[in-house]
Amino acid sequence: MTDVETFRCVSWNIHRGRGNDGVVDPDRTARVLHEEVCSSDLDALILQEADEEAPPHRGFLDLARIEADTALRHIHGDASHRWGPESHGFLGTVVFLHPRCRVEDIALVDLPGHCHRGAVVVDFRLDGRPLRLAGTHLSLSQGLRVAQMRTLGQHLFRRAARPTLVCGDFNEWRPWGGLALSHGITGLRLSGPAPATFPARRPFLPLDRVLVTAPARVATARVLDGPGLRMASDHRPLRAEVAFDP
Repeated sequence: MTDVETFRCVSWNIHRGRGNDGVVDPDRTARVLHEEVCSSDLDALILQEADEEAPPHRGFLDLARIEADTALRHIHGDASHRWGPESHGFLGTVVFLHPRCRVEDIALVDLPGHCHRGAVVVDFRLDGRPLRLAGTHLSLSQGLRVAQMRTLGQHLFRRAARPTLVCGDFNEWRPWGGLALSHGITGLRLSGPAPATFPARRPFLPLDRVLVTAPARVATARVLDGPGLRMASDHRPLRAEVAFDP
């Protein structure tokens, strides 16, 4: 098995293409992804609010353009890996992976709440190393976040153990993560920094996270900035480099 030094990912809530000017412009979102978000060394891109909010949760992005611009691949090609035939992902969570990531399994996890939420869980191998990525978007309510992370944790507990990244818009403003992200609720010992990502123009709340289980660790976590990013969404993207200890 080849050792993997780092796994580089970006998580971004794109606000359904609605910018801070109130204009819904998916073309702008794709352009900003290309120019200010996705570098050539990226292994994964996890988007939230990347489908329309109401059923049938239609996708609105130009997937072919994003794949061409980023060299990443949309993993939801099979209809069973999307909310519905018109969706690009599952309840707004859309995952792109580098072609060298060999996908083994994709699971969609319904999470409880008044507003339908979900998670996309991807088991894959990167140069022979088994990894797991869970992308999600949690509720604004602390009580519902607890229930949602409990549900996701129970799902992950039933799967064969492997280093796991849990990332997305957690809507958790406390840097220490609160009850929802605790070991007692998730059954996972998640770790990772909490830089501020919201609101986009002047972030002071750490709503977006990349958290990992051992032997993975978040080596760096950086909130991206740029003129397009400050306008394209109400969140800033979070880029993380995950290292693997022996």
